[in-house]
Amino acid sequence: MKQLLQKYENKQPEIIFHWKDSETEAEGWTVISSLRGGAAGGGTRMRKGLDVNEVLSLAKTMEVKFTVSGPAIGGAKSGINFDPKDPRKKGVLERWFKAVSPLLKSYYGTGGDLNVDESHEVIPMTEQTGLWHPQEGVFEGHFKPSPGDKINRIGQLRHGVIKVIESATYSPSVARKYSVADMITGFGVAEAVLHYYNIFGGNLKDKRVIVQGFGNVGAAAAFYISKMGAKVVGIIDIVGGVIKEDGFSFQEITELYLNKEGNTLGGTELIPFEEMNAKIWDLKAEIFLPCAASRLITKNQVDTMIANGLEVVSCGANVPFADKEIFFGPIMEATDERISLIPDFISNCGMARVFAYLMESQADMTDEAIFEDTSRTIKKALENVYSHNTSKTNISKTAFEIALKQLV
Repeated sequence: MKQLLQKYENKQPEIIFHWKDSETEAEGWTVISSLRGGAAGGGTRMRKGLDVNEVLSLAKTMEVKFTVSGPAIGGAKSGINFDPKDPRKKGVLERWFKAVSPLLKSYYGTGGDLNVDESHEVIPMTEQTGLWHPQEGVFEGHFKPSPGDKINRIGQLRHGVIKVIESATYSPSVARKYSVADMITGFGVAEAVLHYYNIFGGNLKDKRVIVQGFGNVGAAAAFYISKMGAKVVGIIDIVGGVIKEDGFSFQEITELYLNKEGNTLGGTELIPFEEMNAKIWDLKAEIFLPCAASRLITKNQVDTMIANGLEVVSCGANVPFADKEIFFGPIMEATDERISLIPDFISNCGMARVFAYLMESQADMTDEAIFEDTSRTIKKALENVYSHNTSKTNISKTAFEIALKQLV
């Protein structure tokens, strides 16, 4: 696996598109790892301090993810080095999408990512450039549909991603009108744990859970895993956190979700971040859901959680460990060798899978069909790992080997 990984990491990307904004200091890149299957896909993010190496590593991550989620295309990513809180953000994004539109018309599909909203920014801004949908390039390059079929499938994509969830089974509040895009990634992170116990042995009910991050992914993951019967004992977010050692009830977790302040944990009784960060890793918990930013989890934090009974990690963030390597650094490897580590390209593939599902001809557009398709995809990936390795350790190593054999 290490030789395959090194060969893949050292492989040069097929395309690097570099842009400098004419009106601000913003700078952006689209990196296309490969045009496998005639196209490539990956979201658009914005943050101050971002560089081309970050975009490259994320593009390679997307390519690995597509081996699980489908379609069988290459990985790509767009990144803009600019402060997303700057009032000039809208103009920067509009000029960016205009510049990159030839790629999006031909062979590249994008979506929302860190600090860039799918529904309110990506879709309307790409429409201004003449695109039918930000995934149009994947249709053109990979699927090559007839004009009529293309219109039908793009219609499915337009409706499906922003579709308001009507079923209380999948929504914390039908009245609040949460969309598929709001909930699907966190749903997959929780489902991955459920499938893990069903396949590798064990029972999710009453397992204690630590959640890191309470944005779209972490909050949804906490909601779904609590609904499954697990007990969330601690949540740490950038603004602080909450602890309840005997576990928050499902109703309490639902209220925390509904009381979010934007993309962060809400409430006036939060434990301050520094105090929370000193306490949470010492909680007794069997499940850890890292759903904040990439490259945060230290070896000491992992060691402490394992000493307190940690059994499984389901990654909501891409590359959550504080390793400099693109994929499989020493902290991740050491974790994988000691406990069950479900890699991000399986556990957080929900949004990528929804895109793939909605690109199919005549997709069933019900809530159940969309969510259960993601669940089945994650289950199939874990069953594939189990068929190669029945041990509860080295799950990520095995998953990478299966994926990389398709790419190298």
